[in-house]
Amino acid sequence: MKIKTKEMTYEEVMALPKPEHKKPKRPNWLFRTLVRALAMGDLWATHFKHTQDFSNDEDGGPYLILMNHSSFIDLKIASAMLYPKPYCIVSTTDAMVGKAWLMRQIGCIPTQKFVSDLSLIRDMKYALKDKNTSVLMFPEAGYTFDGRTTTLPDNLGGLLKILDVPVLFIDTKGAFARDPLYNMLQLRKVKVTAHMSCILNRRQIKEMSTEELNDIIQKAFSFDQFAWQYEKKIEIKESFRADGLERVLYKCPACGAEGHMKGEGIHITCGACHKSYELTVLGKMKAVEGKTEYDHIPDWYAWQRQCVRQELEAGTYRMEFDVYIGCMVNEKALYMVGNGHLVHDEGGFHLKGCNDTLNYDQSPIASHSLNSDYFWYEIGDVIGIGSKNCLYYCFPTTEGSVTKTRLATEELFKIKMKEKRSAPRRKASAEG
Repeated sequence: MKIKTKEMTYEEVMALPKPEHKKPKRPNWLFRTLVRALAMGDLWATHFKHTQDFSNDEDGGPYLILMNHSSFIDLKIASAMLYPKPYCIVSTTDAMVGKAWLMRQIGCIPTQKFVSDLSLIRDMKYALKDKNTSVLMFPEAGYTFDGRTTTLPDNLGGLLKILDVPVLFIDTKGAFARDPLYNMLQLRKVKVTAHMSCILNRRQIKEMSTEELNDIIQKAFSFDQFAWQYEKKIEIKESFRADGLERVLYKCPACGAEGHMKGEGIHITCGACHKSYELTVLGKMKAVEGKTEYDHIPDWYAWQRQCVRQELEAGTYRMEFDVYIGCMVNEKALYMVGNGHLVHDEGGFHLKGCNDTLNYDQSPIASHSLNSDYFWYEIGDVIGIGSKNCLYYCFPTTEGSVTKTRLATEELFKIKMKEKRSAPRRKASAEG
């Protein structure tokens, strides 16, 4: 899939009129059926099957439907499980580019990924209450990199209180194994299943605290797709299964070098120390020679997170890229505005470019995570930052890991928020 792009100067893009806000539409039967029909081919190829459990449902719809996010097939899974009932879909603004009319007809509610958006809550309430239409939402907001839950926002419990509707959860199995984000859109032969259940009814939402609701959502999203593959003995025999794996595993656990890993075929190899690991048919890592430091990819990924945290705490973390910049200010195109330089450090993001006409800073507490992606719309790996006025899609043209940048964004957010929450107590203690 590609996205419509257009070359313009940064000044021209920022002078474009701002789009008017549009309320979500309840998709009619024709568009619901169209979406269902378009999904059938991929689902047939994966021998898709699903189950459901509504024993906890005391209310009936409309529902807030939460779903884990593994690959592009997720929307097709939802269409099979929810048809013929109408539902809106919380989607990113980039999904609307060049096809906004059609996307609104099928019920899309656009929002900017990892940008505070109060209008989204109003739109979701409008769909649920005024249009009597369920809303499908992917709270992780981005595809999982390592097969485990992407960091969730900590305000989901409050959202449930505001929306005041029962919550369904769709848990997929096999979608990640079939099409992991790192593997360059190469599909594997894997069966896909899903289970839908009512995890919270309105009475429970009223009675529970926001913290208790957050815990229930977090538990529902506590999955590990590589562990599932191994436990179920799902064999992935494709010869390309490690292609692109260096996007996830960018740091060598043997020598500690970064940016020298290369995933190709069924192996990932460090170009610095030349140690090589095989990705087995059951999804485990196995050193070709010597010790296997981490046989479970999420453990390797967690070690990288720990290393980033240590850099942040020591004050040594810094990522720096030359980038090609795309700006998004409306649903008509991604406007390619030229070259720039992106820095990420403990002060947040700093983006400069377009002959010094672009100068954007983003606080480390602006978002709990980062819009980073691999081979985004077939353009390249991307780091997305910005505000309601403009989203900046930065495509690195020099060496550097968008994965490490995401990990650092998440860990830096935790550090800064902890400091912010403890600041009043420290001040009060000092005054006392």
